[in-house]
Amino acid sequence: MSVADIRKNADQKMHKSIEALQSAFGKIRTGRPHAGLLDHVHVDYYGSMVPVSQVANVVVLDARTLGVSPWERKMAAVIDKAIRDSDLGLNPVLMGESIRVPMPPLSEERRRELTKVVRSEAEHARVAIRNLRRDANDHLKKLLKDKEISEDEERRAQDEIQKLTDHCVAEIDTLLASKEQEIMTV
Repeated sequence: MSVADIRKNADQKMHKSIEALQSAFGKIRTGRPHAGLLDHVHVDYYGSMVPVSQVANVVVLDARTLGVSPWERKMAAVIDKAIRDSDLGLNPVLMGESIRVPMPPLSEERRRELTKVVRSEAEHARVAIRNLRRDANDHLKKLLKDKEISEDEERRAQDEIQKLTDHCVAEIDTLLASKEQEIMTV
C-alpha cells in the first residue's frame, strides 16, 4: 500500500463518517416535519420488514403535518401502528386510506434533550475520524519501518492526514451548530 492509497482510503472513510452523521441528524426530529423523518420506521410487508417509504408515499402537508398515502389499502393500519410504536413520539390519525401525522410542538426541555443527543452523535463522529487518523498513521509507520518510505515522506503524509482530520472535524462542528440551531428554533 502506498502513501497515496493510505491518504485516499482515510479521506473516503472520513467522508463516510460525515455522511453517517448527516444521516443520524436527519432522523432526529425538530419542530418541523420532513419526509425523511419516517425513513427508519419499518413495517411488516408480506413477511419482510421494509421502510415506510417503500410501501407508501410520504409528503409534507403543511408546517406541522406529514401525510402518508399507502400504495395498498390494507397497509394503512399496519403503517399507523408502526408509526405509533416507533420511538418518535408521534400520534398518527388514520383517515380512510391515508394517514395524517401531526407534529407536536417540542417543549423547551425536549429541545435541550435533543441537543444533548445531537452533541453525542457529533462526538461519536469525531472519535471515528480520530480513529481513522490513527489507523492511517499506523500504516505510515509500518511503511517507514519496512523502509518503503523515508522519514520525510512519512512526516509529510502525517501532516496531510492531520489537515484532512482537522477539515473533517471542522465540518462536523459546522453540521452540529446548524442542527443545534434548527432544534432550538421555535
